[in-house]
Amino acid sequence: MNYDIADPSLASEGRRRIAWADRRMPVLAAIRERFEVERPLEGVKVAACMHVTTETAVLMKTLRAGGASVALSASNPLSTQDDVTAALVDDGISVFAVRGEDSETFYRHINAILDTDPDIVFDDGADTTTVLHRERTTQPILGGLEETTTGVLRLRSMAKNGVLRYPVVAVNDSATKHLFDNRHGTGQSSLDGILRASNILFAGRTVVVAGFGDCGWGVARRAAGLGSNVVVIEVDPIRALSAAMEGYRVMTAAEAAPIGDVFLTVTGDIHIFRPEHFAVMKDSVILANAGHFDVELDLAGLDEMAVARREIRDNLEEYELADGRRIIVVAQGRLVNLGAAEGHPADVMDMSFADQALAAEWLVENGENLVPDVYVLPHELDEEVARLKLEAMGAGLETLTPEQVRYLDSWEEGT
Repeated sequence: MNYDIADPSLASEGRRRIAWADRRMPVLAAIRERFEVERPLEGVKVAACMHVTTETAVLMKTLRAGGASVALSASNPLSTQDDVTAALVDDGISVFAVRGEDSETFYRHINAILDTDPDIVFDDGADTTTVLHRERTTQPILGGLEETTTGVLRLRSMAKNGVLRYPVVAVNDSATKHLFDNRHGTGQSSLDGILRASNILFAGRTVVVAGFGDCGWGVARRAAGLGSNVVVIEVDPIRALSAAMEGYRVMTAAEAAPIGDVFLTVTGDIHIFRPEHFAVMKDSVILANAGHFDVELDLAGLDEMAVARREIRDNLEEYELADGRRIIVVAQGRLVNLGAAEGHPADVMDMSFADQALAAEWLVENGENLVPDVYVLPHELDEEVARLKLEAMGAGLETLTPEQVRYLDSWEEGT
């Protein structure tokens, strides 16, 4: 159990907020209703290293409804919502997380959930998987699930190099995850984090988005919708062309640095903006990161350049340079939507966590027959989540007529 949170009033607030999220997650509710009857996870031990938010709490309760025992730790030191931790602990779920925990505590908590001898590991960034492969090389694991792009990249590298020792489902690669969570969730919540921290007006400002994958696509679209002039930085020519065709200016980081007002990284790589960029940025620019790890902004390099550093608002630090210019960093360069806001809306996490629940069920059914590799959730389960979401939204789904089915199945017709 978590030993840092024991305030009954905090637990009460957490329960209220979890209930609000639960009301907006009808797909996961439908799965939980089935799980309560069928108990497909009976006796399964789950260790989850995820953002400790209201939506994650709903997922943990769904897994428990399916028969699993659950231990949860935080996947980011600034994403933990302490009231949610308190509510889960009060409800009998083991949680090892506290907002603002240092690196030593972070890894102590990961080891705490692994001490429960889990069958399945839920990961968000592959930190738990890394600990298992570096420090717990003999601990048996049936399989794992990975929630985010950054983690999937690490896992595919492990599989390619032949070191991955159990099967992992790349939940992030499910269409009902990355086409909605990454685009619409990250797009909205990242700007929400910047707004909560700074209260700036986006209209008329130049917003530089580094990375134009699904997350960058969503950020750019939302920034443009708020009236911003959007610049995109990309290394992939196809994605760069896609950004240009969407009407955004596509530049190098060196070209964008002197003209941007807000810079947002979402690449999964290290040091996208560095001292050579800071040296030419305008006074009072805002830097934020929407990638999983706090490495996309070279804050060590910025700190070396600074003559003073101060907190000017909650989740907003100002670095003053020798020439008087100020560079402002949101949420310590950590995941801005969770460091300075509440993360993705429950409405979109509904699908992502429905994918997680179904992936866990699939892994229990099939894990013993899978070789160590990275797998994608079967397409029929992806479609099931989409159908459930459409039903909850009151949207109709067209059905092919027998004639149309025959036409599509025939190579002789249509000439």
